[in-house]
Amino acid sequence: PDLLIAPFGKQAANARQAAWAKHLQTDVTITNSIGMKMTLIPPGEFMMGSPESEKDRYDDEQQHRVQISKPYYVGTTEVTQDQWERVMGTTPWKGKDYVKVGADYPTSIVSWDDAREYCRKLSEKEGRTYRLPTEAEWEYACRSGNLNSYCFGSHNTTTLQEYAWFDENADAIGDEYAHRVAQKRANFFGLYDMHGNVYEWCSDWYDENYYGSLAGKLTVDPEGPASGSSRVLRGGSWRSDPQYARSALRNRHTPTDRFNRGIGFRIVCELD
Repeated sequence: PDLLIAPFGKQAANARQAAWAKHLQTDVTITNSIGMKMTLIPPGEFMMGSPESEKDRYDDEQQHRVQISKPYYVGTTEVTQDQWERVMGTTPWKGKDYVKVGADYPTSIVSWDDAREYCRKLSEKEGRTYRLPTEAEWEYACRSGNLNSYCFGSHNTTTLQEYAWFDENADAIGDEYAHRVAQKRANFFGLYDMHGNVYEWCSDWYDENYYGSLAGKLTVDPEGPASGSSRVLRGGSWRSDPQYARSALRNRHTPTDRFNRGIGFRIVCELD
């Protein structure tokens, strides 16, 4: 099947997911041995980052064209507490303030290093390659064809409430915690909570000038700068103002820090 070229809508996204699943003799959505659902993301091209006209954008979001050359599976939801416990046997969120405990709540209080170790252990358990998404894979999956501020279109906090837990419908009304996954609307690829709930770790080092170095050319499967001191976080959290939940928003944190109740992750499974 051909590459998807953004912008595209739900019909095109779903048709290409089905075409790639048929081509690869697999399913669009699979469930692994720990009950984690994963969704097939077809390869494609999109404009990564944000245009200078986008409301509340930051200077580290310089727009540049990116190609994702291979299909991949990504977690339909953020890694849940149950899915973490089944692999790691630990409960780092227990006894912490501002964290709800329950099987379907997202894992939090985990560092980038912890998330990477989770991927290593799950890969060992299943004999498949699980890892954190690259920043490009994450943004392509989040946008699901939409080049505006959010997966559904332009800046609109009323519509954002249909897709995300963020400051206005969580923190500001006293629900000061991440919520159960998949309670809001999915994006065109069928992924939940790409905006809000918990920030999600990506594999890349953060560099505010990295996007600028890629401007004006097509970059295939970028993996970020070779070194750095902080790892990328994407998507915003239940504590975030709307602009921090935008598709292009880049945050970062030191990879060893595991004290943040607004940080979790979702994972990628590579296709053989």
